[in-house]
Amino acid sequence: MPRFVVVLFASIGPLALAACATQQRIARTPDGKPDLNGIWEAVGSAHWNLEPHNAQGGPIAQLGALGAIPAGLGVVEGGPIPYTAEAAAQRAENKANWLERDPLVKCYMPGVPRATYLPHPFQITQERNALLMAYEFAGATRIVYMDQPTLPAQVDSWMGHNLGRWDGDTLVIDVTAQVADTWLDSAGNFHGPAMRVEERYTPISADALLYEATITDPEVFTRPWKISLPLYRRLDKNVQLLDFKCVEFTEELLYGKYRKRPTTQSQ
Repeated sequence: MPRFVVVLFASIGPLALAACATQQRIARTPDGKPDLNGIWEAVGSAHWNLEPHNAQGGPIAQLGALGAIPAGLGVVEGGPIPYTAEAAAQRAENKANWLERDPLVKCYMPGVPRATYLPHPFQITQERNALLMAYEFAGATRIVYMDQPTLPAQVDSWMGHNLGRWDGDTLVIDVTAQVADTWLDSAGNFHGPAMRVEERYTPISADALLYEATITDPEVFTRPWKISLPLYRRLDKNVQLLDFKCVEFTEELLYGKYRKRPTTQSQ
């Protein structure tokens, strides 16, 4: 065998073997697709800020270190988020007032992709023609319709319209028609009504997925941009998706000023 062929095989052989080993470790459905059924969760601080950021104090001084924001290396690929000049000014204003403006403070549904990297788990229930993605935060859900060219015309929604397909072992979801009321994190990063998100879920082991999301919105960003981060399968004993229906936690914040005051009793 020629020497250069031996060298080439030696260089690519370990990668090929590793890829084959990974393929063998991935659970599959009867039709041969990766089995994504289970409860998944992101680990990190992307929900605070998608871009690199230092640790900093939180907005409520009484919470001290427990309310502080941890540092993060960021999950945006290729540099900072490419805002237009006008949108960058809006983001700065959002960040300066995020406690009052962040939709999640009010228990609004998180939208896509933010729902994926919140510090709350989510569950994938997979069928051949559709997937149900259920999120602990606010009880949000979305149905991903597989291998359909379009969806019937519908109004915009908090979790968007979701069309899925397989690209090899990668689940690809095209998300459109999201309301513009959702944010991308708690640092004021936002989008407009024209945003399109292409999500990619790729198994990298039996219990981990590579999550990638490419965001396109010409009204807010100068070009498409991408985030990537791992998702981990929850392996807790008897793991299940629990309730975090947070509306009741926000009632005092949103409606406390309308609360009926007790009348003064006469002496």
